[in-house]
Amino acid sequence: MMRPRESHALRLKSCSFAISAPHRLRWIRDVHENNIGFVDFTETAEELVFDCEFALEVSEGNPFDFAIVPEAAEYPFSYDQELSRELLPLSHTIYPRDAERIGTWLAPFWHPGKRVGTLELLQELNTTIFRTFRYRRRMEKGVQTPAETLENKSGSCRDFATLLMEACRFLGLAARFVSGYMYSPEITGRMSMHGWAEIYLPGAGWIGFDPSWGILADANYVPSAVSRDSEHAPPISGTYFGTSRAFLRSQVDLYVKRLDAILPADAPLTNDRPGPLSVESAKLLTG
Repeated sequence: MMRPRESHALRLKSCSFAISAPHRLRWIRDVHENNIGFVDFTETAEELVFDCEFALEVSEGNPFDFAIVPEAAEYPFSYDQELSRELLPLSHTIYPRDAERIGTWLAPFWHPGKRVGTLELLQELNTTIFRTFRYRRRMEKGVQTPAETLENKSGSCRDFATLLMEACRFLGLAARFVSGYMYSPEITGRMSMHGWAEIYLPGAGWIGFDPSWGILADANYVPSAVSRDSEHAPPISGTYFGTSRAFLRSQVDLYVKRLDAILPADAPLTNDRPGPLSVESAKLLTG
């Protein structure tokens, strides 16, 4: 699940997949419209390398350039009946045992009887996680529960996104996890896949919130997969047949760069390129 999801603001100019071991590759679109490549290996191999490169055309714009319908501009509000049926699975919590802990954490931001701007509330939750929690890269498998993240006051991008999603679901809002790539001039060298949350706001649609940075997702965010559960959108997953001793190591090399920063100064710009072109390449090596 590494192929970028195209949209009105993001167009995939080129896409290449090179897989070292003999294989068959087929593509499907799942229930969330993710592009999933299924790989069937036809021979055994001592090394497996996925080498993927994408060139993207991105239209830059104001991430706040959206309109929420008046009846949803303040919280609390309810989705209309038809919309509620569509969003119901994404509005139900995944960690019901953490509901009391989440409610306690939400109390300073909202309590029954209080009315607050919907976007103001979501921004406050988003920035509070960024300001008061410590980001750390975790090597452990899986995602922390919201209660664990609240207890530890730290976590990875997936942990923070999960906490924000479950807090929104506690409030009755539909939320989903997004896995993808992020460009930042502050990050140099090798990167990792990134994760953030999207909340459905009537009139605006799916709006991305990144609690790891405390900002709304803008043109620097490139989604590759969405899912109700953050554990269901891994870039690569599969089954390994063999002994534990035979599996030596795995390595990920991920780079996200702006092409307009590395192209020659006299490189022509076309009329159909409204914004900077970005490129992403990823390699996974296991042996």
